[in-house]
Amino acid sequence: MDLSFLYENPITQNIISWYLVLFGIALPVLLIFWWIGLKGFVELTRYEKGESFLYKMNPITKILFGIVIMAVASTTIWWIGALLTFAILPLYLTLNNGLKKFGYVLMLALSSLIGSTWAIAPYTPPYILNEVFPNQNPITVWVWPSYFSIMGYVPDLTFQAIYYGLQTAFRITVTLVSALLLVVSTSVSDLFKSFTQIKVPLAITFSLMVGFRTIPTIFELLDTSLKMQILRGLGYGKPRILRSFYYIIGAVMAIVPTMVYLFRGAKSLAISADTRGFRAYPKRTLLKEPQITKYDYIMFSIIISLVILDIIANMIGFGRSIPYVGL
Repeated sequence: MDLSFLYENPITQNIISWYLVLFGIALPVLLIFWWIGLKGFVELTRYEKGESFLYKMNPITKILFGIVIMAVASTTIWWIGALLTFAILPLYLTLNNGLKKFGYVLMLALSSLIGSTWAIAPYTPPYILNEVFPNQNPITVWVWPSYFSIMGYVPDLTFQAIYYGLQTAFRITVTLVSALLLVVSTSVSDLFKSFTQIKVPLAITFSLMVGFRTIPTIFELLDTSLKMQILRGLGYGKPRILRSFYYIIGAVMAIVPTMVYLFRGAKSLAISADTRGFRAYPKRTLLKEPQITKYDYIMFSIIISLVILDIIANMIGFGRSIPYVGL
């Protein structure tokens, strides 16, 4: 479809250009706040005890799985990363409240794809696209106003640039959905035991555990602070269409009280760890060491299969063909 009659007119060019810019920024944000919400992020970052095979796996196995997924997606052709994304998403259905978590992660994956594509496509220079698509003539979708170059936009938005952005976005999204599986199915204590078992230094382990436990707390505090602002009248009497923007403003305003609470909690945590004699000895002993289960062996076979797939894909010409620029 030829849109030249729109971008050749300065008025329609400016209006539609700014609409496209705002669309690329606002749609992922609205998907996150409207469909996922802060409660959804709590669900996707908080451990809940369960009985499915994911809860029974050794945390190290799940970490290794996430690393291999990231490596395979970043070193093979883009559609392998896309297939891995669609293969991993149904695993969320096996978790506690699986249908709800599946819906949340699906919206998160969609917003990641849209946001990542739009964050890459307008900024990709023609010489990169010529390297990715050597024998294709660029198909111009839109021409930006000249002053958009101040923001780093390439003058012409082509179909190839959007396609390139989507290819890179799948590599980001598959890493995200595989990493979240570890977060929602692993307790802090199990992760701590596994790191202790493989002799990770206590200082590093403790820092990682604090971060692991703090992530859901951040979203809980943001959610509480936002609800308090709504109770005090944030967005009251405003048109329904504008309420989402007020909620975004409220979430930004909630950052300061959340950080204050976290800093106070960090001080209390340091005092608590010191009082209990943490790191009084160079290593810790465990009453019950994490075990390797049959599910771990199954996952090991999957991991080995993925590594073999990666090697074969690169040997037969399905390796990564796109350069990473500006990432």
